[in-house]
Amino acid sequence: MRLLKTSFQTSVILAILIFIYPITTISQVPDSKSPTIKIGLLIQDSSYTAAINGAELAVRIANREGGMNGRNFQLVTRSMEGPWGTGSKQAVDLIFEEKVWALLGVHDGRNAHLVEQAAAKSEVVFLSAWSGDPTLSQAFVPWFFNCVPNDNQQAESLISVIYNNRKFRKVTVIHSNDYDSKMMLNSFTKSAVKQGESDPLLLNYENYSERMENLTGKLREESTDCIVLFCQPSASLKTIKQIKKAGLNLPVYGSLNILNENELSAEQLQEFDNLLMIPSGEWQETGKLKFMKDYEKKYGKMPGLAASYSYDAVKIIIEAIKEAGSSDREKIQKSLETIIHKGITGFIQFDERGNRSGKFRIMITKDGLPLKWEKEIPR
Repeated sequence: MRLLKTSFQTSVILAILIFIYPITTISQVPDSKSPTIKIGLLIQDSSYTAAINGAELAVRIANREGGMNGRNFQLVTRSMEGPWGTGSKQAVDLIFEEKVWALLGVHDGRNAHLVEQAAAKSEVVFLSAWSGDPTLSQAFVPWFFNCVPNDNQQAESLISVIYNNRKFRKVTVIHSNDYDSKMMLNSFTKSAVKQGESDPLLLNYENYSERMENLTGKLREESTDCIVLFCQPSASLKTIKQIKKAGLNLPVYGSLNILNENELSAEQLQEFDNLLMIPSGEWQETGKLKFMKDYEKKYGKMPGLAASYSYDAVKIIIEAIKEAGSSDREKIQKSLETIIHKGITGFIQFDERGNRSGKFRIMITKDGLPLKWEKEIPR
């Protein structure tokens, strides 16, 4: 019922937006004579400065290298904080008022659906650089692409290591009630059932948040082999601290969105060091080190996952625009369909639904970034 309500709300919002921006403008392309090439960035809220920094650095580098035919790229950022539906309004503003050539999103799955529908109506590329919601690609919208592994892909990687490689059987999943956490939990449990594994023990974080010692007590009681975290960053941090405090020596796995440096400080991210393992592409070491150096020089701090994916996403969009050679949105979309980009987060290309293709390893993390392959970690 809740999904139906959300779908209805989205439809109403889009109907209003289409009324405001008549259908005759839907297929319009950006002004090819504008002195700048605009890329729209939609962020979850104003705290997402790391995502902005990563995107701005990619734009700065592209412009330093000459832009495209003497024209500079420009990042236009909009925050999606506010009442439900703000994301649609901001996306439409970027498309019709700012006349962006493409959209980049660093936000949750619920907002991503609003942006996807606005992008589909206006036929403008939308590249997600954070949400792993697998239903985004199941809508078969040709304008949607995702440069992070989606929840299904992350779940398959986790299942492979936890059940097949490590042979764990008493698996405990700690999860939150927010949209993204529930989507990841759904992907994980479905993947486990598909492989014929027994159901993991599910513990709702909200039931233990006031008495965290009860959570670690439950883990001891169940003789858990390993922990899987599908919680928001703050909840995951609190859980990790309690696990350490209780002296539980257990492997801890989780999803990418835990390490969101827009929500956690560098010091807080270090709590996960050499403990949390996440699905990841094979990062390009040379490119990663140069990016980190350039980022630190510009912003005075080290980048995390959000900045890294945001950086890669803008680099991909710019590469696709250059390949298209014009503001024709369909040509940009076609360029993205066939692109093979050597990003800092690994090689990036897309399948027929816009998902990032390839296999993803489980990596142990340090300073909020993947450090080494799980198989290389001493048992």
